[in-house]
Amino acid sequence: MADLRVGIDVGGTNTDAVVLDADGRVIAKAKRPTTPDVTEGLRAALDAVLGELGEDGEGRTRIGRVMLGTTHATNALLERRNLGRVAVLRLGAPATTSVPPLSGWPGDLRAAVSAGEAIVPGGHYVDGREIGPPGLDAVRRFLDGLEADAVAVTGVFSPASGDHERVVEELIKAEYGLPVSVSHEIGSLGLLERENATVLNAALYGVATHVTEALVTALAERGLGARPYLAQNDGTLMTLEHAARLPVSTIGSGPANSLRGAAYLSGVADAIVVDVGGTSTDLGVLVGGFPRESAAAVEIGGVLTNFRMPDILAIALGGGTVVRNPGIGPDSVGYRIVEEALVFGGSTVTMTDAAVAAGRTPDEAAGWRERLEAAVRARDSGDMSERMADTLQRAVAIADEMIIDAVDRMALGKTDRPLVAVGGGAFLLPDAIPGASRVVRPEHAEVANAVGAAIALASGRVDTILPAGDSRSKAIERAKEEAAARAVAAGADPSGVEIVDLLEVPLSYLSEPAVRVHVKAAGPLAR
Repeated sequence: MADLRVGIDVGGTNTDAVVLDADGRVIAKAKRPTTPDVTEGLRAALDAVLGELGEDGEGRTRIGRVMLGTTHATNALLERRNLGRVAVLRLGAPATTSVPPLSGWPGDLRAAVSAGEAIVPGGHYVDGREIGPPGLDAVRRFLDGLEADAVAVTGVFSPASGDHERVVEELIKAEYGLPVSVSHEIGSLGLLERENATVLNAALYGVATHVTEALVTALAERGLGARPYLAQNDGTLMTLEHAARLPVSTIGSGPANSLRGAAYLSGVADAIVVDVGGTSTDLGVLVGGFPRESAAAVEIGGVLTNFRMPDILAIALGGGTVVRNPGIGPDSVGYRIVEEALVFGGSTVTMTDAAVAAGRTPDEAAGWRERLEAAVRARDSGDMSERMADTLQRAVAIADEMIIDAVDRMALGKTDRPLVAVGGGAFLLPDAIPGASRVVRPEHAEVANAVGAAIALASGRVDTILPAGDSRSKAIERAKEEAAARAVAAGADPSGVEIVDLLEVPLSYLSEPAVRVHVKAAGPLAR
């Protein structure tokens, strides 16, 4: 019986893996350093939890699903590597020619991604009426002779009507055989930001193929017949087929997994979550057990986008953050912490050392205090000197102030929420933090991100513009049906899909009354 599921999350410092049984209990967990080639760290963490299930192989046959949250896409954009060449096509001439595609992009990223840009006739008004027919001949002239790995198609107000994008997509696939990224599936209102997200999505097709192939291969090598899924940035899952079409959705999956895992492990549905890793600390807010989404445009790799992302505040503080006199960070020893930190016998003073000196020691920290004192004696020719003690004490005070300020920024004046501390470096946090009603430290908090991946649902969303008149109700029902269909396409069981979010925003200054409608559907994975 395939009643076990594996969750894996690739972080900047560590790759975590957990195994959950049919009742949702953690029965195995592992934390392994993230490798420069993140796939190797993934395999190491997977092998570690499989080893905990026993060597007889019986446990492996019970694994039915494997869920992965990965930094592959984020790293590719930040490091400008392994990106595909994209033909950028906008349906919006002549109205949008004053601001060409990729305006404001960093020069190195634009050079790495763009195979050429063009603005051709097409697009819609905000109420869904056609501006003019799509310029299919202009599309052909642009693509003829152009060398590209994929095409990004963005139409004016395509969230109101994606018809022109679909027509152009069909033409490109039929006549050129190239994969196509269409903007109405990715972003919301805001032409330039939606176009940017669409281009990034197309540039990541090769990365998505590498990730999915690596995951499938890793499972096959270990004799696992489990069905694989990838985590996306709203804390839900999607099938590998869905991820291959929308790889940009995996960006931000790590923080989203941590928030969902924190809610699950703590039993708290509304809280501030502080995830302390080795390099950075991510803060987010749980609302009804799901991450609060950002209302602002999100910058990725220096490019503004407008697809849905969790509202995350990241600060340069982690267990591997380097301590110096005066101050801390922002640099970190990262995944080398088990070699570099004083408590592990290394020679670099880190925030882990400062926390241990302050008496904030995790349960598994056997011998840490003794190794720290030995390292200090070796440096200072005596007991823990006053100078080193002051440096470590000051580092803890600075870190506490950073956390207090970050919590205040995320709380938005609401101080009755509890704070859930998760991540491998959660022991850095004090037991009381202004702005939070209490600090909750759930069991298995150090692998909350992997737990979040393992327990996630599949989802689909629609962000569109609908008439505000008598036909509004029927139009909203159609939007709900489309969101549910997208959730099923992402891997949800059709019988278990529910509408979990419905938001209506009236639009002003239009000739005909209209509302912007955002619908999100989610449900358990199909068996």
